[in-house]
Amino acid sequence: MASSRIVSRFIRSNGRIHQRRTFSSNVEKDGQITDVSLADSLPGLPSPKYASVADQAHDTYVTTLHNGLRVASENKFGQFCTIGVLIDSGSRYESAYPSGMTHFIEKMAFGATPQFSDKDKIFQSLEKVGGICDCQGSRDTLIYAASARTTGMERVMNVLSDVALCPTFPNEQIEDARQFIKFELESLQMDPNPEQILMEMIHAAAYSRNTIGLPRICPEENVSKIDSSILYKYMKDHHHPKNTVIAGVGVDHDSLVKLAQKYFVEDKKPIWLNNGEKWGDNEPATKCISQYTGGIIKTEKDLSNVSLGPTPMPELAHVVFGLESCGHKDPDFIAYCVLNMMLGGGGSFSAGGPGKGMYTRLYLNVLNRYVWIESATAYNHAYEDSGLFCIHASAHPSQLRELVEVILREIVFTSSIVYQDELSRAKRQLQSMLMMNLEVRPVVFEDIGRQVLAGSKRRTAQYYYDEIAKITESDIQRVAQRMLRGRLSVAAYGTLDDLPSYSDMESALLTKDGRMPGKQSYSFFRR
Repeated sequence: MASSRIVSRFIRSNGRIHQRRTFSSNVEKDGQITDVSLADSLPGLPSPKYASVADQAHDTYVTTLHNGLRVASENKFGQFCTIGVLIDSGSRYESAYPSGMTHFIEKMAFGATPQFSDKDKIFQSLEKVGGICDCQGSRDTLIYAASARTTGMERVMNVLSDVALCPTFPNEQIEDARQFIKFELESLQMDPNPEQILMEMIHAAAYSRNTIGLPRICPEENVSKIDSSILYKYMKDHHHPKNTVIAGVGVDHDSLVKLAQKYFVEDKKPIWLNNGEKWGDNEPATKCISQYTGGIIKTEKDLSNVSLGPTPMPELAHVVFGLESCGHKDPDFIAYCVLNMMLGGGGSFSAGGPGKGMYTRLYLNVLNRYVWIESATAYNHAYEDSGLFCIHASAHPSQLRELVEVILREIVFTSSIVYQDELSRAKRQLQSMLMMNLEVRPVVFEDIGRQVLAGSKRRTAQYYYDEIAKITESDIQRVAQRMLRGRLSVAAYGTLDDLPSYSDMESALLTKDGRMPGKQSYSFFRR
């Protein structure tokens, strides 16, 4: 339009070129564009339209197919979509099998199938629609997922059905997976950050030899035991349509349901079934309820020479304290999430600022007061039927007893005093993280899949936002006291000569001030 055409005029003055923009047909009437007040509309332009929260809201639709397979989706504006298969399968279900089944399946995912001879063929197929893929296994869920252009949705569903239902597991692929897992186990032992090892240890201590406590990482002694026949038997027991959800973001729901019916029910059947069997004819394996036990696991190891490169790292001893919290279906789940955010923590050095956790309790009361403590971080692991609240802390081995005293005191302190300002800050930070994370399409996909897998419906982000706002000081004190009624779980790693006895640590949680028996010796500075 002529009225909205911008005419640029350049005026040379004092050796510089200045640009003055005016609307050509309105120059004489309205003067220069710079003379228009910011409170007025620009001449010749239509009124702006602003997006609202309601415009961005999309419903999540769930459809259950006749064999029990659930299809869930949420349509979002954009040219790309994320689609995946979530299965209620993981290391917690491996009690009747050699530990490491899920680890092997994860490493061999998107490998050879009857339709694709190897992983490269799958990648080439997805690349034609701008696609990428991944598989992640955890203690309670196995996820196959791919992101691609929306025009390639059928191609993505074809690939996902092949890798989830028809993996052929050739011998050379299994041997490659064995070598990869062996290398991963060696890398964990050389990693200067033993967090992954410690998470395995604290789960094993908290749930001794059952469900959540079973190893997620394949033990070295099982690497050579697992083969295709054991994998197919495990998948037949646990990869059942009633335990499976196909989730999609950025897709039309009816189209996704039709493709799920075509590729997961009609055209293909799982490779582990015999002739005449249909997927879903058998009943899924019975779920086992987790049993929290508590206890201690210690691993003595010299960590004085773990530095890689010319920059030396301080020798550290690591300790993780765990207490049973609750599952994600429990009414107290939100309160535990707020408690986790309120404790926060991190390393002794952080480039963060306001909003990055620098005002959390573990920073203010621990890291800022005791300079010899290297790190202190809170975690909350929530599962379907239980949860584990942890604090991981590290310091020089000579300060291990003092470190234990400080952390145990902080745990007990949380059950007695909660300040309104720190609680408000934690709730705001958790609400912000919730909303910002759900702006990412793959995160929305996983949120839909996990919620539907757990309960056949998805609660909105607004529901959780409002529930977070309802948490009070008494709620935090109540859930902290609930934790303290259970047994303590401890995982310790490094040089552990100064680690207090398990009985002393348990006794400290029963006192009002969290102090262990004997003389208190912690100080502000390292000896």
